[in-house]
Amino acid sequence: MKDKNIHAIIGPQRSTQARFVTNLGEKAKVPIISFSATSPSLSPTHNPFFIRTAQDDSSQVKAIASIVQKYGWQEIVLIYEDTEYGNGLIPYLTDAFQQINTQVSYRSVISPSNNIDHYQKNIAKELSQIMARETRVLLVHMTTLLGSELFQQATEVGMLSEGFAWIITDGLSTLLDPMSKDAIFGSMQGVLGVRPHVPMSKGLKNFKRRYFNSTNGKNSNQINLFGLWAYDTIWALARAIELVVEMNVNSSSFTKIIGDKGSNESFGLSRISEIGPMLLEMLEATKFQGLSGKFHLRGRQLQHVAYEIVNVIGKRERVIGYWTAHKGIILRDLANSSTSTTSIEDQVLNLIVWPGLTRIPPKGWVIPLIGQKLKIGVPVPNSFKEFFKVEWDLYTDEPTFSGFSYDIFLAALDKLPFALPYKFIPFANSSRKMAGAYDDLLYQIKLKKYDAVIGDVTINANRTSYVDFTLPYSDSGVSMVVKIKDVEKNNMWIFLKPLSWDLWLTTGGAFILTGFVVWVFEHPTNTEFRGPPNRQLGTIFWFSFSTLVFAHREKVVNNWSRFVLIIWIFVVLILTQSYTASLASVLTIQRLQPAIADISELIRNGASVGYQRNSFVRGFLTEQLNFDSSKLRPYSNPDEYHEALSRGSQNGGVDAIFDEIPYIRLFLAKYCSKYTMVGPTYKSDGFGFAFSLGSPLVSYISKAILNVTENHIKMRELEQKYFGDQTLCQDQSSKFSSDGLSLSVYSFGGLFIITGVVSVFSCLIYLIKFHRKCWPFVNTNNSESSLWSRVTNKMARYFDNKVLPSHDFNNRTESNIRGEVLSINDSSFQNYLTSFSQGVEITTIDEHSEDHNFQNHSTSFRQDMETIAIDEQNDNNAIDSHLFIYGCA
Repeated sequence: MKDKNIHAIIGPQRSTQARFVTNLGEKAKVPIISFSATSPSLSPTHNPFFIRTAQDDSSQVKAIASIVQKYGWQEIVLIYEDTEYGNGLIPYLTDAFQQINTQVSYRSVISPSNNIDHYQKNIAKELSQIMARETRVLLVHMTTLLGSELFQQATEVGMLSEGFAWIITDGLSTLLDPMSKDAIFGSMQGVLGVRPHVPMSKGLKNFKRRYFNSTNGKNSNQINLFGLWAYDTIWALARAIELVVEMNVNSSSFTKIIGDKGSNESFGLSRISEIGPMLLEMLEATKFQGLSGKFHLRGRQLQHVAYEIVNVIGKRERVIGYWTAHKGIILRDLANSSTSTTSIEDQVLNLIVWPGLTRIPPKGWVIPLIGQKLKIGVPVPNSFKEFFKVEWDLYTDEPTFSGFSYDIFLAALDKLPFALPYKFIPFANSSRKMAGAYDDLLYQIKLKKYDAVIGDVTINANRTSYVDFTLPYSDSGVSMVVKIKDVEKNNMWIFLKPLSWDLWLTTGGAFILTGFVVWVFEHPTNTEFRGPPNRQLGTIFWFSFSTLVFAHREKVVNNWSRFVLIIWIFVVLILTQSYTASLASVLTIQRLQPAIADISELIRNGASVGYQRNSFVRGFLTEQLNFDSSKLRPYSNPDEYHEALSRGSQNGGVDAIFDEIPYIRLFLAKYCSKYTMVGPTYKSDGFGFAFSLGSPLVSYISKAILNVTENHIKMRELEQKYFGDQTLCQDQSSKFSSDGLSLSVYSFGGLFIITGVVSVFSCLIYLIKFHRKCWPFVNTNNSESSLWSRVTNKMARYFDNKVLPSHDFNNRTESNIRGEVLSINDSSFQNYLTSFSQGVEITTIDEHSEDHNFQNHSTSFRQDMETIAIDEQNDNNAIDSHLFIYGCA
């Protein structure tokens, strides 16, 4: 550049070389054009005379991230060389993996060296460290020299076997000739790579043929992507020069000579190119279809369009699919990729042959091969050991474990598709007491002392900042336990509480209706339902209401009455039983009332409250419920809860205990008659197992927990084993109020409808029969009166006259009947007969003289008896007993 008229430079192949040359080009106004310096740390934006006729490495990170995300790999190891080329891509990869929630678990940095033994030992050391880790997804970003050595050693130690997933960036994958079918990479079987896509064109085919002929077919595999970019770069520069020359045809010189002193002296530069800026401008504007595809610079570097996904199989690499920014992973033919993206991704990724020559995708991690066990920290609780219990053997001093959480974890391990060696480590101090709170136990995972923590560990947002939780295996939430006070309210009307007012009125109406219906049937034939009106009215009420306790003494002789009573007694039985049960519930609930109704009452009264020691509930009470920390009292076990609640705040205890619902249920199972759970339940995510952030075990354990918890028989066995029967107190958390316990008429609507229908139906049948038997007499007698008057008179006479039942009447003789009549008062009976012998028909009743009324009946009755006796002696006229039954005689 000092002695020659240089106007453009092509070829710094390494990013480090290109950076140094770019600084010179900027001083001399000479464009520096590179087709292989792909590190994103060397940016054309910050170097105005630098042009990259290649795609920078950062453009491939999204394609790599798409593959990792598709397989759900949550951890990945980065292997790269300690050069500007290697380090430049790492920040972009890290950001891309963070966006898909994949953690870079380890970075293996290998320094290049001129000493082969040095970097070989460095590679061997790094591979051994990777083998000791659980992550099996490895991303390699290296140049050819280090990359080939890495894969040779990895093959020797068995790291290209089943279970591993290797991905290479375009620095290595572009050296797998995309046009060749004879590339041999014996040490890279199953490796997956991404590289820029080179579309096959007529010009590219002609070039390959000419190149093949010029080398006599010996070096056809040496043309790779970088060679195509170099070819296109030369053509682009030649076109730019032609344009510049045409624009400056009259210029005698394209170089300006400057003095020996100045700003360029340190570089030894004495000339500045006058056409360098014009060449730079023409290169940016150059567009043509090159061998590598469309040549178009944007921001002074080649724009990326698509990436190939290649898989090394046997003696060749195979292009199995493509990736584009708009469509993601697609099939081989970019022109025909209009089908569903999801199904295409599955088709592409199912074509991959992984290390070990298997098509089963690696799960991404394994238990380290050096024999390490998973270190699992466990709590040493002082209370509620039903969840997790640690005991030390007196002879061996070895801890033993049991509990609900312990059994759930073991059951989940049985559901895993692989073996998981583990070791439980109690989180205890020298006194074998818990060495801190549950938050301290979980923080040991972040400190790398434990790989996981199991037990009754509550999932909450604060803890997720340093651990990952599995799905919960038990529901939970925070609630409040208070004392039950015996109020014993002296309510003199509490006996009315079981039934609502509409039910009371309906029941009373049903009693009256039933009594009336029975009276209608029994009055004509049953002497117990006859007598003066006030006596009959009393009989109606007495009979119906006495059925309530089944104390009715009146006998019923009519079948219709019996039919109605059968249904009614069934209704009464159900009503009395329901009333008794409802009254018992009302009396019980009236007695059991919580001493504290809600949390606001505790805060307002300044009452002390308790919580479980070492739990997160203390922070919840102060931060979420705004309790004064001076009012909080820690306790360790249910007995301490009981003692503190018994004393109350005024005597050094507490008025309420706040804890998680699983613990509250255990407490109430022991003291359910004295305490109850009230107030709102503050939902939490339940109990789960904790692992390190990004641990791939989380998803496997979560799936296993789902399989366990969905097995209801297994869960019921475990719950019964450790918690027993909690059904006696499980409803204590309901609202303590007798409101709404009263039974309504709707509850017994069906019964009332049945008894009503039966009563009405029986009356209708009875009236129809009455009409059929009495209608001839109503129609012939007293024809001058109206029909309604005759009907009502006949019905009144029917209900006033005593009618013998047909079966009783047919079995009686005249002597029996006369003997029965003689039992009546003689004087009254003689008056009755005298009145009857005069042919007087009594149609009115003297309501002021009961004796006169009785005489009228006796006279009529004597005439009837004499007529019957004559008929029986002559045996000429048959007696229609129905006329007596229905009162028509």
